[in-house]
Amino acid sequence: MLKKRAKYGLGQVVRHRKHPFRGVVFDVDPKFSSTEEWYESLPKEGRPKKDQPFYHLLAENDHCYYVAYVSEQNLEADNSGEPVEHPDLASLFGEFKDGHYPLQAQLN
Repeated sequence: MLKKRAKYGLGQVVRHRKHPFRGVVFDVDPKFSSTEEWYESLPKEGRPKKDQPFYHLLAENDHCYYVAYVSEQNLEADNSGEPVEHPDLASLFGEFKDGHYPLQAQLN
Protein backbone atom coordinates (compact mmCIF):
# COMPACT_ATOMS: atom_id res chain seq x y z
CA MET A 1 0.00 0.00 0.00
CA LEU A 2 1.24 3.48 -0.91
CA LYS A 3 1.77 5.58 2.22
CA LYS A 4 3.31 8.77 0.78
CA ARG A 5 1.40 11.98 1.35
CA ALA A 6 1.27 14.74 -1.24
CA LYS A 7 3.69 17.55 -0.46
CA TYR A 8 1.64 20.20 -2.28
CA GLY A 9 -2.05 20.97 -1.86
CA LEU A 10 -4.94 22.17 -3.99
CA GLY A 11 -4.61 25.85 -4.78
CA GLN A 12 -0.90 25.97 -4.06
CA VAL A 13 1.38 27.74 -6.52
CA VAL A 14 4.36 25.60 -7.59
CA ARG A 15 7.12 25.77 -10.17
CA HIS A 16 8.96 23.16 -12.17
CA ARG A 17 12.53 22.51 -11.03
CA LYS A 18 13.95 22.09 -14.55
CA HIS A 19 11.61 23.85 -16.97
CA PRO A 20 10.50 27.50 -16.92
CA PHE A 21 6.87 27.20 -15.91
CA ARG A 22 4.72 27.52 -12.83
CA GLY A 23 1.14 26.66 -12.02
CA VAL A 24 -1.62 26.03 -9.52
CA VAL A 25 -2.35 22.51 -8.25
CA PHE A 26 -5.92 21.50 -9.09
CA ASP A 27 -5.70 17.73 -8.60
CA VAL A 28 -3.29 15.14 -7.21
CA ASP A 29 -2.81 11.48 -8.09
CA PRO A 30 -1.15 9.46 -5.29
CA LYS A 31 0.94 7.72 -7.96
CA PHE A 32 1.35 7.93 -11.73
CA SER A 33 -2.04 7.66 -13.45
CA SER A 34 -1.48 8.78 -17.02
CA THR A 35 -0.89 6.57 -20.04
CA GLU A 36 2.15 4.43 -20.73
CA GLU A 37 2.44 6.21 -24.07
CA TRP A 38 2.82 9.55 -22.26
CA TYR A 39 5.36 8.08 -19.84
CA GLU A 40 7.40 6.45 -22.61
CA SER A 41 7.47 9.76 -24.51
CA LEU A 42 9.62 11.27 -21.74
CA PRO A 43 13.40 11.04 -22.17
CA LYS A 44 14.51 7.83 -20.46
CA GLU A 45 17.16 9.55 -18.34
CA GLY A 46 14.59 12.04 -17.04
CA ARG A 47 11.62 9.78 -16.36
CA PRO A 48 10.36 10.16 -12.80
CA LYS A 49 9.50 7.19 -10.64
CA LYS A 50 5.83 6.26 -10.86
CA ASP A 51 5.32 5.58 -7.14
CA GLN A 52 5.11 9.22 -6.05
CA PRO A 53 2.38 11.86 -6.20
CA PHE A 54 1.73 13.43 -9.61
CA TYR A 55 0.10 16.84 -9.84
CA HIS A 56 -2.33 18.33 -12.33
CA LEU A 57 -1.49 22.00 -12.77
CA LEU A 58 -3.10 24.98 -14.42
CA ALA A 59 0.25 26.03 -15.81
CA GLU A 60 1.76 29.03 -17.54
CA ASN A 61 5.05 30.07 -19.07
CA ASP A 62 6.07 33.25 -20.87
CA HIS A 63 4.19 32.19 -24.01
CA CYS A 64 1.02 30.28 -23.14
CA TYR A 65 -1.37 28.68 -20.66
CA TYR A 66 -1.92 24.92 -20.48
CA VAL A 67 -2.55 21.94 -18.19
CA ALA A 68 0.56 20.09 -16.98
CA TYR A 69 1.04 16.71 -15.29
CA VAL A 70 4.17 16.73 -13.14
CA SER A 71 5.81 14.38 -10.64
CA GLU A 72 6.44 15.62 -7.12
CA GLN A 73 10.22 15.27 -7.55
CA ASN A 74 10.10 17.86 -10.33
CA LEU A 75 8.19 20.51 -8.39
CA GLU A 76 9.01 23.07 -5.74
CA ALA A 77 6.89 25.64 -3.94
CA ASP A 78 6.71 29.02 -5.66
CA ASN A 79 7.22 31.61 -2.96
CA SER A 80 7.32 34.62 -5.29
CA GLY A 81 3.96 35.89 -4.05
CA GLU A 82 2.96 36.50 -7.68
CA PRO A 83 -0.43 35.26 -8.91
CA VAL A 84 -0.79 32.84 -11.81
CA GLU A 85 -2.78 34.27 -14.73
CA HIS A 86 -4.23 31.03 -16.18
CA PRO A 87 -7.70 31.80 -17.63
CA ASP A 88 -9.30 28.66 -16.07
CA LEU A 89 -8.40 29.57 -12.48
CA ALA A 90 -11.68 31.41 -11.83
CA SER A 91 -13.71 28.28 -12.61
CA LEU A 92 -12.08 26.38 -9.70
CA PHE A 93 -10.57 28.87 -7.28
CA GLY A 94 -11.26 32.12 -5.51
CA GLU A 95 -9.04 35.20 -5.41
CA PHE A 96 -5.29 34.79 -4.87
CA LYS A 97 -4.47 35.56 -1.23
CA ASP A 98 -1.35 34.98 0.84
CA GLY A 99 0.29 32.99 -1.95
CA HIS A 100 -2.61 30.56 -2.33
CA TYR A 101 -5.86 30.12 -4.25
CA PRO A 102 -8.82 28.93 -2.14
CA LEU A 103 -10.86 26.14 -3.71
CA GLN A 104 -14.31 27.32 -4.85
CA ALA A 105 -15.54 24.39 -6.95
CA GLN A 106 -16.44 20.90 -5.76
CA LEU A 107 -14.02 18.32 -7.19
CA ASN A 108 -14.33 14.51 -7.26
